[in-house]
Amino acid sequence: MEVSANLSDKAKHDLVLVEQAIAGNQKSYAELLDRYKDAIYFMLLKMVNNKSDAEDLTIEAFGKAFKNIQQYTPSYAFSTWLFKIATNNCIDFIRKKKANLISIDQTSEDLEGPISSPTAHLQSSNLDPEEQLIKEQSIKLIQDVVGTLKPRYRRLIELRYFREFSYEEIAEELSLPIGTVKAQLFRARELLFNILKNSPHQ
Repeated sequence: MEVSANLSDKAKHDLVLVEQAIAGNQKSYAELLDRYKDAIYFMLLKMVNNKSDAEDLTIEAFGKAFKNIQQYTPSYAFSTWLFKIATNNCIDFIRKKKANLISIDQTSEDLEGPISSPTAHLQSSNLDPEEQLIKEQSIKLIQDVVGTLKPRYRRLIELRYFREFSYEEIAEELSLPIGTVKAQLFRARELLFNILKNSPHQ
């Protein structure tokens, strides 16, 4: 790789990690994730203002970056490249979310006086193939970490990210109340991020 002379010491260390990761060193992936996970998460949280979405998007961003890591060129810092991927992925998510929000109330504009019932919305459940691939890739890259979770949490992560189940589908699959599913999935994500945060560096 042709390295830019403008890279900081931190960026140069990142480059070493990138080269090790490309060579198959899984701990280098873990260290790259650990170095930037919090910064990426808080940036995305500001963009979407939703903790669960920000956590999902953080995993997706790293999954997409690691899947395409061979395309990174050290003419600029790895962090710059990573933040651009995370930002673009988040913008796509916001656009898709808005596009998939379909109003089923078509009469409110014709009503006189106050509307007695709120407008109902349905979210499209169609899966985007690229988004699905990204999520699957991201989970494959951290499957060793997922494997350390308790079976019930591991199952929730698998259903939510591998198989793209909705909360309702997970509740039906596991015969659990939807509130329990949401609470346990939140806990599973929390455990996953704590484990990643404390991953040993090499």
